[in-house]
Amino acid sequence: MKKLLCYMKGYRKECVFGPLFKLAEALLELLIPYVVMNLINVGIEKGDLPYIFSRTALLALMGFVGLGFSVTAQYFSAKAAVGFCARTREALFSHIQHLGFKEIDELGTSSLLTRLTSDMNQIQTGVNLTLRLFLRSPFIVFGSMIFAFTIDREAALTFAVAIPFLLILVFGIMLGTVPLYKKVQQKLDRVLLKTRENLLGVRPLRALCKEEEEIAEFDSENRALNRSQKLVGKISALMNPLTLVTVNGAIALLIYVGALKVQSGILTQGAVIALYNYMTQILVELIKLANLIINITKSVACANRVSAVLAVSPAMKEGEGAGSFRAEEKRDGSEALPPAVEFRDVGFKYAKGGENSLDGISFKAEKGETIGIIGGTGAGKTTLVHLIDRFYDATEGEIFIDGIPISSYRFGELRKKVGIVRQAAALFRGDIRSNLRFGNEEATEEEMLEALQAAQALSFVQKKPGGLDFVLEQGGKNLSGGQRQRLTVAMALVKKPEILILDDSSSALDYATDLALRRAIRALPYSPTVFLVSQRASSLVGADRILVLDEGKLVGSGKHGELLSSCTVYREIVESQSRAS
Repeated sequence: MKKLLCYMKGYRKECVFGPLFKLAEALLELLIPYVVMNLINVGIEKGDLPYIFSRTALLALMGFVGLGFSVTAQYFSAKAAVGFCARTREALFSHIQHLGFKEIDELGTSSLLTRLTSDMNQIQTGVNLTLRLFLRSPFIVFGSMIFAFTIDREAALTFAVAIPFLLILVFGIMLGTVPLYKKVQQKLDRVLLKTRENLLGVRPLRALCKEEEEIAEFDSENRALNRSQKLVGKISALMNPLTLVTVNGAIALLIYVGALKVQSGILTQGAVIALYNYMTQILVELIKLANLIINITKSVACANRVSAVLAVSPAMKEGEGAGSFRAEEKRDGSEALPPAVEFRDVGFKYAKGGENSLDGISFKAEKGETIGIIGGTGAGKTTLVHLIDRFYDATEGEIFIDGIPISSYRFGELRKKVGIVRQAAALFRGDIRSNLRFGNEEATEEEMLEALQAAQALSFVQKKPGGLDFVLEQGGKNLSGGQRQRLTVAMALVKKPEILILDDSSSALDYATDLALRRAIRALPYSPTVFLVSQRASSLVGADRILVLDEGKLVGSGKHGELLSSCTVYREIVESQSRAS
């Protein structure tokens, strides 16, 4: 929680004026029972109408002034809370953008979404309430006790006994619920994860008739969240009745003692009413304080979750730049160009994985070559190409691009050299033009059209209303699967990368379009080195070299014809696809 306070800078004035105006309102509230006491003792008892009218007008004036103080305090508190949370949310989002795939995998996408939305909203509410009420409620509680002692010390002893007991009660419940609220948020993460999975996979779930199973799993997670929330709710619910019983008991005792003193002539009726009003104020403020503490408890739990994400440092460190490596490199005088990409005994294991996903991978890809990658499901194809763009760092061995260790490149420098089209088409809400400029912000319209032409997307884009200005829904939902894939290929081509990775990015294309796309990529004037991941052996027939993966190991490397005779795994894949067709 303390780590987040740095984002409160710039709102010091609001953090001072918010509580200050609230304390001014509280002071007026403490003076009201005194005015009422004098109104009864002087005005009503003596029948002094001018005095009654003047005290009534004073009470009305105090009410209006108090309202002004309250609105002003609310303005400053809300401004500070909203500004603080906007800065914190921005810092959290920026931090997440700099985390590697490893850290995002460990934290979980659904958990990060919860922390950016639900947790941040709870923190904002907690900050707002804290600035307005955290000082006001104790001020009125202890102020009421002090004012009560100025009226009658013996009667005020009731306050001195009741207040400490109530504080112990309130803070005891608070300390007991803090860890439970943390568990509630964790279970909320799991419910959101299950919801997200179902929304993203709604089509295959319906196709496989898995709705009932998913509903049952969701119900299980939802019931677990429900049980945790009920447990916390039951403990928190004890606060109001216990405080009410304690305060009402104190009020009954106060009225009994006050009545005896009024009968004896020691106290006036106005003084008893003033004491009763102060005890009522304590009751109201303690209820507010109890609700405030519940909100603060939730907010602290949420703030700790946000702080935990901000405390995560990316394990992947940025290099000093390829130029720095070249300056230090000792050349042997050879003019031979280094390979575009080279793997030297590379192994990789995911953070939560038991065994290596890749093991002992070694190969070279020369400039301008097309390298096909094939293998069964879970063979490590996608993992391999993710290492080239440094989405993950290899856990064993070394990777070189243009003869330079991949860890020496700056991230921006590396991403300019490498263009990747992932399995799932990623398009953003906005027009086609803005989506293409994700690949190259300075791309001209001519360059965009060239990229669309090469990606076999120009024909359907020109038919859309507005052409490049056609607005896409989030994720390209208003396009077909093949259209989305071709647009994402165009996004990669518009940056004219030296290394182009197509990770099963033609799975939704028909054979003719797939063939035309591969031919267009081969004909690109800047001759990129292409890594073509595909489930179709027919898509890789024309590749300069095909890498065959099986359970994370490289079991074959060569051209299509060579592999048919030398690699059992490749031959089985080709034969199975031939039978299926």
